[in-house]
Amino acid sequence: MMNLTADWPDDADGGVFRKLAAAGFDFSKSWSVDYNVDFASWQPPDAALELLRTMYGELGIHPPERADSGYVQFQVTGLVTYEGVTSVQRHASAAMQPFGGVCESWGVMH
Repeated sequence: MMNLTADWPDDADGGVFRKLAAAGFDFSKSWSVDYNVDFASWQPPDAALELLRTMYGELGIHPPERADSGYVQFQVTGLVTYEGVTSVQRHASAAMQPFGGVCESWGVMH
């Protein structure tokens, strides 16, 4: 297992990486990472969904339930690195900004 904690910033994403490392996560393997895109209002515009499909492939559409405001999910498979995760978040957020969307959350099942 690679120990990269010194390279992780003191932010929410860095905190997730520290928790993964503490849990024994194997950063040398390829994993499927789930990214969530939240929108200011539901239903996301069809153009936003089509752009996300073009960028990332299959989408999971999760309409609002109770206190949850709903989100769109996509996956990217590869090594889990801080730079990689935050790059995907930045690119997805930039693409979704005109539609009122932002990608600020992610997770990996291990």
